Amino acid sequence: MIEAIPMQASAEAMEAAINETWILTVTFLIFFMHAGFAMLEAGQVRSKNVANQLTKNMLTWSVGVTVFFVIGTGFESLMSGAGFSPAAGAGGYVGWLYGAVFAMTAATIVSGAVAGRAKLRAYIAYTFLLAAVIYPMITAFTWAAPETGLVEQLVGAPFADFAGGMIVHGMGGIAGLTAAAILGPRMDRYDGDGSVNIIPGHSMTFAVLGTLMLCFGWYGFNVGTAGAFDTGGAGANTLGQVAMTTTVAMGMGAVGSAAVSLFRSGKVDTLYTANGMLAGLAAITAIPNTTTWWGAFVVGILAGAQLPIVFSFVSNQLKIDDVCAVFPVHGSAGVLGALLMPFVALPGTVDSIATQFIAQLVGVVIIGGWTITATAIVWYVFKAIGQARVSPEHEQDGLDVSEHGVDTYPEFGGRDSLATDGGPEASEDVIRTDGGYTEPSDDRIRTDGGQPEDDIKLVMAFIRPDQLSDVKEGLAEIGAPSLTVTNVSGRGSQPAKTGQWRGEEYSVDLHQKVKVECVVNDIPAADVAEAISDAAKTGEPGDGKVFVLPVEEAYQIRTGEVGPDAV
Repeated sequence: MIEAIPMQASAEAMEAAINETWILTVTFLIFFMHAGFAMLEAGQVRSKNVANQLTKNMLTWSVGVTVFFVIGTGFESLMSGAGFSPAAGAGGYVGWLYGAVFAMTAATIVSGAVAGRAKLRAYIAYTFLLAAVIYPMITAFTWAAPETGLVEQLVGAPFADFAGGMIVHGMGGIAGLTAAAILGPRMDRYDGDGSVNIIPGHSMTFAVLGTLMLCFGWYGFNVGTAGAFDTGGAGANTLGQVAMTTTVAMGMGAVGSAAVSLFRSGKVDTLYTANGMLAGLAAITAIPNTTTWWGAFVVGILAGAQLPIVFSFVSNQLKIDDVCAVFPVHGSAGVLGALLMPFVALPGTVDSIATQFIAQLVGVVIIGGWTITATAIVWYVFKAIGQARVSPEHEQDGLDVSEHGVDTYPEFGGRDSLATDGGPEASEDVIRTDGGYTEPSDDRIRTDGGQPEDDIKLVMAFIRPDQLSDVKEGLAEIGAPSLTVTNVSGRGSQPAKTGQWRGEEYSVDLHQKVKVECVVNDIPAADVAEAISDAAKTGEPGDGKVFVLPVEEAYQIRTGEVGPDAV
């Protein structure tokens, strides 16, 4: 017979352990959102600024969490009346880390607004101050004291923000808009007459991948909070309720944004659809525990619909260059969700719609006012001392090179890189650099009936990038002459193309091409030109051109040989 073994831990201890394990699990899920932010932002900037966005996201976390540990939690405790008490002691570590992922989400939102022109040191310094003072001040009079907070004292009703729709996302979006306004637009965003130039991001794939990663991690925000805390209220804080409203609002955000995009431009814009999913999530995050099922539909579709309209207003009327649309995605959407709370609440949740609306409005004004004031002071100081923005030369070159000394997309790799264009495999045979013969041959061209032609020719071709592999194979078939390959862009007879970025059309008349250059002597230049032409031809406008140019002289650097021997 098996004897019963008494539990070594009390029920209370087991409950505490399970709760802390749950909190840590959803904390890790929210941390994963930083990967989503990194991909989303990287996809929406130009290729020359990708490494800068990735670095900012990594340093946001690395700097922010440590500052929040040492200063931020203590400042929050001090401002809420409990005295300065940093995250010290085993009992405080879980709570610190759970709060840190929320704080760092607010911080990293700002990086998308100031992309392409902010100095890295300025952004990191702002992240330091946000984690130490700006964000903890907001949580001190909201989450740290929900029943006795500032709004409760002013209005008589608490400010409702369940998982950070306004406290985290609204605050981050407003901070990003403020910083972007002070920095000014990217140098080629607006013409002298104020007209807007469309600057597409470099990868829609990254943007959508980042969006879906954020959507996945967002369940940690809302559903994670529902499982960790129980603040009461009719039908509130149940996992199913929060999961349902979060999912519905996410979906309707995409629908609302796509519908407005379709109405305005006649096309369903992919990026607006992705941003709409996030706007729906930002809007519902303040109220997923108190919103009816139909309210989730309303909140989501309104949040998505406002996104293209607000972004257009910010860009075209206010002339603020919010690169990653952080204000309409997080800022105005977060405000909208917080203000809609009493109108879509479950029965019995709100005693007075009017009183609760006033409480929500006062909370939004206080959070927004503090965020704008603190952010403006910091960035104006940076601007006054010349540390806010990179130089025009560095901005033109791209922040990857100027701030980090790296090229995110080295076009054809270094010396040890493998060919990635699908070209023929390297041969073990020794091939002369001009693809010619190791011994004189009667096949060489003769122009006077006797001596071979010793003229050196440069064959230069501009071809479609996707035809490079075929061209290399074609050249290999006639002797594989040496070649140089360069990515270029240019304009010829190929008609301009139109594209769309966030619902706005733009024209591209400089087409991407590959320039292939071959210097030949032993092989007839006409044969090389013909091989390139045959291999690169598709029959469509834009196939390119081949030119044959004379080379006056050639020098071999290593051996000092001159003329045909140098080739």
